[in-house]
Amino acid sequence: MKIILTLILAVLISATGFSQFKRKSNNLLPKPKPTQQNKFLEKQWWLGFKAGTNFAQAKPIKSYTVMVPTNYAAELNVKSYDSFLKTGSQATLEATFYFKGFSFSLQPTYRHTRFTYFNQFRWYNAENSAETLELRYDQEQKLDYADFPFFIKYDILRNKLRPYVQVGIVYSMLINANKAVSITGTDYASGGTNQFANETIIVGAKDLFENYWGLVAGVGLDYNLGNVRVVLEGSYLKGMSNISHTKNRFSNDRLAGIGDAQDDLKLNNIVISAGVLFPMRFLSSNFKTLDR
Repeated sequence: MKIILTLILAVLISATGFSQFKRKSNNLLPKPKPTQQNKFLEKQWWLGFKAGTNFAQAKPIKSYTVMVPTNYAAELNVKSYDSFLKTGSQATLEATFYFKGFSFSLQPTYRHTRFTYFNQFRWYNAENSAETLELRYDQEQKLDYADFPFFIKYDILRNKLRPYVQVGIVYSMLINANKAVSITGTDYASGGTNQFANETIIVGAKDLFENYWGLVAGVGLDYNLGNVRVVLEGSYLKGMSNISHTKNRFSNDRLAGIGDAQDDLKLNNIVISAGVLFPMRFLSSNFKTLDR
């Protein structure tokens, strides 16, 4: 019995010593180093160009008017804004640094955006309500901005087709602004029903607007085509500050003469763009910068 116990103890001691030796031997083995290709693909600089269209929405913060009705509700003259109806355009230069799935991107953009609104006025003879004049004012704003956004992007997949999400902040600097006003009406006071349209009034309106800032979020797709990356993306730009110049609200005599006063507004945009990006690090025929 003692001999058997001695043999079992000897086997256990031998096994323990062997396992410790094996563990130490494994620790002494050098760990595999990342390949040159994998290290190279962890980071990259991209430069490129994008262009596309945008749809604007002006959201009133506070409304203003020159004319105040005395014999009917003022709400009848409130301006009605269209949302995401008019198409604009934009062109973007992109500089992006990529590192392990994340991208940090500067994208200076020239953006031309448009939005519209209308309001109506009504005059009538208090002694004869049949003698009435109705006017409708359709107004289109055209704004040009230089946008300076900073994005953080994350690649959801890292294949040839790479969907991504992005968030960022943008500062928009006003370049130019114009306003076009179309006046149509119906005259019931001349013995019949006469409809008319006046010539469209077009005025420079840069002094009515100012710079603003906003937040942006979006999704997109990158497609690796050789050493070129094709991009398609959509973003929502939410204005966070007033785009109207409050001190110049009534400064335009031609607009004030037709009863128009600039509202306080925030501007939102849906932006759709497509473009190409080019890698800036070393390229060769047998080693590409893109994931395989």
